[in-house]
Amino acid sequence: MGHYIAFEGIEGAGKSTVAARVAAALHDSGQVVTEVREPGGTPAGEAIRSVLLDQHDGAPVDWTEALLFAAARAQLAAEVVGPALARGDWVISDRSVYSSLAYQGAGRGLGIAEVRAVNEPGLGKVWPELVILLSIEAAQGLERQRDADRIGGEGEAFQFEVAAGFSILAKKEPERFSVVDATLPLDEVVRASLAVIEERW
Repeated sequence: MGHYIAFEGIEGAGKSTVAARVAAALHDSGQVVTEVREPGGTPAGEAIRSVLLDQHDGAPVDWTEALLFAAARAQLAAEVVGPALARGDWVISDRSVYSSLAYQGAGRGLGIAEVRAVNEPGLGKVWPELVILLSIEAAQGLERQRDADRIGGEGEAFQFEVAAGFSILAKKEPERFSVVDATLPLDEVVRASLAVIEERW
């Protein structure tokens, strides 16, 4: 079996950039790497991504949002992540189920346990082994954010609640989470992330 690593954090933490750099470093070291993003990564998932993140009239209500994320994620697990792990690949993910727990569970106030419960049936055992949480204050993250999507544009108070949700998750699952200071220069964040992975495996 392979290894499933997710990069998490609020808007502007640098997840996409750091995940790509870490994936490239693992590839250069001789590993077979599958890169994914959430929501998306499959035809169905990309269609759902547009509904969830594009600015448009008639935005989904909170539980619709949570269920759509869960649906896209279940498709990704079945089509891409599960098969990649079975092949022995390293799966590097820009976001994961933990984003839903923090954003919809904590940020939207739907409840972390409740959002977990709607995601579990579609994922089975396809959960990240390691979550690298890129930590940054809400205000600073929003200053660094480029081209905010619908959810990313919801302001500092919402991001504060999401960050609090991630903190709760990291404390509850210390064996799965490693926190990296996202305010460091990019090269240092990448090195710290790779060090976490090396220490784990």
